[in-house]
Amino acid sequence: MMPWPIVLMLAMTLFQPVSADELQSRLGLADKEDGRLVFGSCRTCHYPDAFMGHNNGPNLSGIFGKVAGKQPGFEYYSQYFREAGFVWTPQLLFSWLENPMVMFPDSTMMSRGVPDPQDRADLIAYLMQATVRD
Repeated sequence: MMPWPIVLMLAMTLFQPVSADELQSRLGLADKEDGRLVFGSCRTCHYPDAFMGHNNGPNLSGIFGKVAGKQPGFEYYSQYFREAGFVWTPQLLFSWLENPMVMFPDSTMMSRGVPDPQDRADLIAYLMQATVRD
């Protein structure tokens, strides 16, 4: 297994990072209800509501501003996520959701991602509303 910093550097070279302006523009057009529908396939493993706890994947309540791989009580992170050390932001999630398996090929998360950029923005708008920390 490759050391985490090397994997992250390789993965980031494959991503076209979204500019803050592009994401803000897309979020301005975002439909949270459409985002809720996009989240439907994510709900198989993740819950956005804190009271639901963890599922096969970690609970996403308050995801923005949290350090990846550090949710208390969730024991099933891949080694890469446990060692990642980055903080989830809307920009990072937008880029990552395009193709999650490129960034974390050894992850146990089974997702093809959300290739359509407006669907990703809708999903992020939904999560920004649904996962507000209590």
